[in-house]
Formats: sequence, structure tokens, C-alpha cells
Amino acid sequence: MTSRLAAVAKFTGVSEATVSRVLHNKPGIAPATRDAVLTALDVFGFPRPERIRAERGRLVGLVLPDLQNPIFPAFAEVIAQALIKRGLVPALCTRTADGVSESHYIEMLLSHQVGGIVFVGGSYADAGPEQCRRLEERRLPIVLLNAADENLGVPRVCVDDELAVDQALTHLTALGHERIGLVLGPPGHIPSARKLAAYVRFFEQRGQARQWRRWVEHTIFSTEGGRGAATRLLAEGVTGIVCASDALALGAVRAVRKQGLSVPQDVSVIGFDDSVFMGVTDPPLTTIRQPIEPMAAAAVAALMAQIEGGVVDRGEILFDPELIVRSSTGPCPS
Repeated sequence: MTSRLAAVAKFTGVSEATVSRVLHNKPGIAPATRDAVLTALDVFGFPRPERIRAERGRLVGLVLPDLQNPIFPAFAEVIAQALIKRGLVPALCTRTADGVSESHYIEMLLSHQVGGIVFVGGSYADAGPEQCRRLEERRLPIVLLNAADENLGVPRVCVDDELAVDQALTHLTALGHERIGLVLGPPGHIPSARKLAAYVRFFEQRGQARQWRRWVEHTIFSTEGGRGAATRLLAEGVTGIVCASDALALGAVRAVRKQGLSVPQDVSVIGFDDSVFMGVTDPPLTTIRQPIEPMAAAAVAALMAQIEGGVVDRGEILFDPELIVRSSTGPCPS
């Protein structure tokens, strides 16, 4: 107990006696001091006293699919800063290939009386029915940012994937491209499904309903996945490729070069996200930019509204993307 008191006291800048008074729920403690001590308990992984254990902590889970795709750390940084400014402590939880799953993180966060969870590029439903039931029973504040699947009744913040594809296809067709391929994430991935719906609508409106099926590839979100998918599309004679992430687009550029072709002289490539360094790749990548800061702010606002017991819009908030034209797109070769 002594070491715990000392650690919490040092972290919060109060005396051990004050920490002890908070732990024993004694009166006369300022709310800010009490919150700071409880937050320190969450940070160090110390259990809260039984009499106050039911209270939600100042710890907020931030669950990401991975840290390899630069868009996820970018969202995490902005969300974490916004949470800290509000006196909350972000706990970064990244799913890994060696078995640390979303389900594991949810169990861990619940055991620490977490105050809420923001899922970026994922979905609490991926964790399984037991975790979903527990989250619903506790009415835990949850926000989904670019969710991987449909979750009705949960606040969702998303970029407008359909508008993004319209922007990309309009840009390429204006450059004279007619055979335009689309590289998406795995089947069932909702952002990819929305992009596909816009793609299909675009070509059907132009009387090309039969052709588009040969120009769509699903793969994993990685440069390797993008290279393999683009190689198959090049065999179909496409002159433009729209990708569902910047990593996929960089893989597509590699596939074009491996065929002895060049970007954009022979094939134009468009990415999605406008991740860091996309302006200094070879060639600089034309891509669809997600408005990271406004989307993160909306996610944090939705979370805070739930934490504070306010009125929350449980629908979907859509943000417009922006086409950033660089050197990876050009006129269709004659």
C-alpha cells in the first residue's frame, strides 16, 4: 500500500495523506484533486476502492487497427491531444498479429473502469457478442471513427467515401482515362463497400455497367496487397488506378514500374488518406485527403457529450474529403 500511495502522490503532486483520504472516500477533497488521484490509479493499473469502483475513470481507450498505416497514428495524435486538454488520459490500444486482439483490449479497459472508448478504423462489434453485451450493459460512451462495419445506434464519424471516389474518377476522366481500376480493402469492409458503390454508379451512368467488374480488386491494406492487385488490373489494360489507401497506391506504383511502365506517363495512380510524406514520394502522390483534425474533434465531442450525460447524435457524421493533385496522375496515353 505504501508504494502505491507514494507512486500516486508523486504522479499527482499531492501528499500521501491526501491520496489516502481519496482512497477512503473522505470529505473535504477538492473535485480536481480527487479526479487527479483516480486518474493516477488508472494510469498505474491500481484498482479503485470498492466504494468508488463503479465510477467511471478519466482513462479513455483509443483502439487502432495498427500503427503501420500513417493515417492511424495521425488520428491518434490529434484525438489524444484533445482528450488530454479535457483532463482525460488516452490509453493507446493497437491490435497486433501475435494475438493481442480488440477483445483483449476491451477486457483490459473495462477492468480499469475506463470512461469511454474511441475506435478508429475498427468496430467494437469485431470483439464478439460477450464484449458487446458488456459494453451495452454498462452504457459505456463509445465513438466509431471510419468504422469497419455497420453499427446502428452508436455515434459514428466518417469521411464521405462515395464523394472521394467521385472526385478521383472525375479527375481521371477529365484527363482522358476510360479504363480505370479500383483497389479496395477486404470484402465486407464498409468504407471499401461505399467506395465500390460510388464506383459502380459512376460507370453505370456512363453506360459501362459490364466493364467495371473486371477493373475491381479486393486485397489487404498493405503495399504488397496493392502491388498484387495492381498487377492484375494492369493485365486488364487499365490506364488509371484508384486505391483505398496510400499504402495500396504505393504498391500500385511499384507494380507499374515492375511492368516496365512509368507513373504517370503510362498509368495514373490515386491514393486515399494523404498520409504524411505522400508529397515527397517518387512521384509525389495524388491522393484524397481526410480532414483529420475536424473528424477527430467531432469524435471527441461525441464522446464528451456521452460522458457528461448530454444529448448525443447517434447517427453518422460525414466529412467531405479533398482531392490533392500531385504528380502521380497525368493525361491518358494515346
